Amino acid sequence: MPEIAKRAIITGASSGIGKATAIAFAKAGIDVALISRSASDLAVVADAAMQTGVKAKAYPIDLAQTKLVKSQIFAIAAEFGPIDILVNNAGMGYTNAIADTPLADWQRVIDLNLTSVFQCIQGVLPQMRDRQQGIIINVASIGGQQTFPGWGAYCVSKFGLMALSQTLAAEERSQGIKVTAICPGSVNTPLWDTETVTADFDRQAMLTPEIVAESILHIALLPPTAEISQLTLMPHAGVF
Repeated sequence: MPEIAKRAIITGASSGIGKATAIAFAKAGIDVALISRSASDLAVVADAAMQTGVKAKAYPIDLAQTKLVKSQIFAIAAEFGPIDILVNNAGMGYTNAIADTPLADWQRVIDLNLTSVFQCIQGVLPQMRDRQQGIIINVASIGGQQTFPGWGAYCVSKFGLMALSQTLAAEERSQGIKVTAICPGSVNTPLWDTETVTADFDRQAMLTPEIVAESILHIALLPPTAEISQLTLMPHAGVF
């Protein structure tokens, strides 16, 4: 049996994939440091995780404030304990034609979906390098592998995340650090209810957050000698 990594940071942990991953990790015996903007929602997830017997702590942080993220993550890693796993899940959906996308909206999507991930990574890398081990799992999207009309800014952010993941993997392999990009198709999460997304899909045909979380846990528990560099997970019903 592979040695189970003991401590994880999960961003976007108050709902959707992040929440499901937090619970899945906790049930597997992994302590979880949970990050999201919503303190109240995050507290509920932390309480649920602690009921499994692991250590769980909520850290209400707005990752859109990108200039603060690196130091905040570094501080969390120092306080919570050596971080074995970083799950970069926080992000936003956005639909609009490129011609109609305001610069402020474009920057908002890139900041949260890409730049904040870059800063989270920089926040944990010193600790992981010191220990010569760690797993960084970036939740990308099928929108990081193919483009969709009306999803321009979102796809650009996710294509960028794929490039970040691949470059990081090559740079940090010698440091004992593994990097995985997981690319789910559509997942039935609150993303579809946000004001920045206009789309009409059959949500019952989508993946569930729990299914994605199972794959993230599988990646996290691989033995040190194995890695999944990229995983595409699609709904069987054919929804993108």
